[in-house]
Amino acid sequence: MAKHEFGMMPAPPAADKRYDEYEPQRYHCIALDDEAVERLDPCWQRLPVYWHTLAVPGCGLAYCGVTLIPPESLGTALALMPSGAAYQELRDLLQMAQAGERWIIHFGI
Repeated sequence: MAKHEFGMMPAPPAADKRYDEYEPQRYHCIALDDEAVERLDPCWQRLPVYWHTLAVPGCGLAYCGVTLIPPESLGTALALMPSGAAYQELRDLLQMAQAGERWIIHFGI
């Protein structure tokens, strides 16, 4: 089954950098089944994010690309996340990032 990966960035994204490389090991990513992300996607369609670079603001996950989720969007992401065991690891990651005011990076399929 296809997977999406989410990780916490060690530092905020650089303003002049594109995040196009698939580097889940660099961010100690957790994997979430595509089916779970498909259920999550409608909830997060209005979530303020950036796609691949800080120069491209958007809303919702870049399903087949890279999404940069800023700390100020994490509270909303957590509030809109469906309940269930499938999301616990992601919920824990988002809470940890929120507490540390860190960015989340998402690698789509």
